[in-house]
Amino acid sequence: MNAYAPILVLGALGAGFAIFSVVMATLIGPRRYNRAKLEAYECGIEPTPTPAGGGRFPIKYYLTAMLFIVFDIEIVFLYPWAVSFDALGIFGLVEMLLFVLTVFVAYAYVWRRGGLEWD
Repeated sequence: MNAYAPILVLGALGAGFAIFSVVMATLIGPRRYNRAKLEAYECGIEPTPTPAGGGRFPIKYYLTAMLFIVFDIEIVFLYPWAVSFDALGIFGLVEMLLFVLTVFVAYAYVWRRGGLEWD
């Protein structure tokens, strides 16, 4: 249990600071609400009204999100491989080359189909 004590103390300090910050902001923060403060912030662009259902997103949005997930997961798999590269030997190298090649084929397909172009 002694090995985990610093981690528990750090977690308690972090949670305590977060709770303290939220409570103090609600107690001493300004309460002057107006129409501009209640609007959604959109980087200085005037917000446009949306339909009651929330509007429709273009399919490019979802394709970009899926591409991000694919390449993000690839990076997650590359870190443990890089850490244990010496222990895996040539087998690990060949397997990672096959994995990267598979992801590269997916990347080339998306690139060829125009999935990375913003119209």
